[in-house]
Amino acid sequence: MKVVLFCGGYGMRMRDGVSDLPKPMHPVGPRPLIWHVMRYYAHFGHKDFVLCLGYGAHHIKDFFLTYSETASNDFVLRGGDVQLLGSDISDWTITFVHTGVDSPIGERLRRVRRHVEGEEMFLANYADVLTDLPLDSMIDRFRRSSAVGALLAVPPQSAFHCVDVDDDGLVSGISTLQEMPLWENGGYFVLRPEIFDYLPPGGDLIADACRPLAKEGRLLGYRHRGFWQPADTVKERNSLESAYQAGDRPWMVWENDAQDVEPHPLRAAVPSFR
Repeated sequence: MKVVLFCGGYGMRMRDGVSDLPKPMHPVGPRPLIWHVMRYYAHFGHKDFVLCLGYGAHHIKDFFLTYSETASNDFVLRGGDVQLLGSDISDWTITFVHTGVDSPIGERLRRVRRHVEGEEMFLANYADVLTDLPLDSMIDRFRRSSAVGALLAVPPQSAFHCVDVDDDGLVSGISTLQEMPLWENGGYFVLRPEIFDYLPPGGDLIADACRPLAKEGRLLGYRHRGFWQPADTVKERNSLESAYQAGDRPWMVWENDAQDVEPHPLRAAVPSFR
C-alpha cells in the first residue's frame, strides 16, 4: 500500500532562527523524524512512499540521495570494504514530488493524485508524529467499512486543566483534557481514491474533505490511547530526543512489538480536528 507523506510545510513552530531544516528533517537520535515515520510504515510492509515536498525540499532529497546505512545498522569493515549486517531502505521505493511551498495539505494531496491512481486505498501522514498505533488493525477496520477515509483519534495532549465554574464563580470541578470525552486528529490516515472528489483546488484535507465526510457518516475515527507524540515544537522534539537517548522508544515498533493497549475502533466524526 502506498504511503503519502506531507513534508513540505514551513514548520514555523520548530524554527530556531538558525537552521532552515523542514520539520520532518529534525533529528531524533541519529535519524530525522521522517525516517522514523517511514521506518514505522515499512515495519508493517508498506514501503512505497510518495513525498509531498515544498519548503526545504533539498534537505530531504539530499538525505536520501546520500543515505548512509551504517548510521543505524551494524556492519563489518574489512579491508576498507563495508559489509552491512542490516538495511533500512534497500527495499523502499520513494517518489519525490514538489507540491509547492505554500500549498495546504489538501492541495499537496491533489498534486500527487496520479501516483496513487489505481490503488484500492492508500495511507497518508503529516510526517511529524510518532506512535505505536497497531496499523494493521486500523487498516483492517477501514477495509471492512464503506468509509472514504479514516483518521487516528488520540486524547488531547494539553497539560492544562479544565475548570467547571458556576454562575456565582464557584469552582465545582477540575479535570484534565485527557479525562474528557474529546479526541484529536492524530495525523495518520487511511484513504480511498474517492477522497479526491471532496478536494477543491487549494483545499484542505480536514476542512474540505474530512468534515463533509463526517457529516455523511463516511469517516472513521480509530481511537488509540497508546503512545502518540507530535513534534510540532522544539520542546516536543526535545522530549522525543530525550526519550530516545533514555532507551524509551515505544514508536520503534520494529524493535519492540509489544502492544500494551488495545485500541477501540469507532465509526464517528472526531470532535477535535487538527
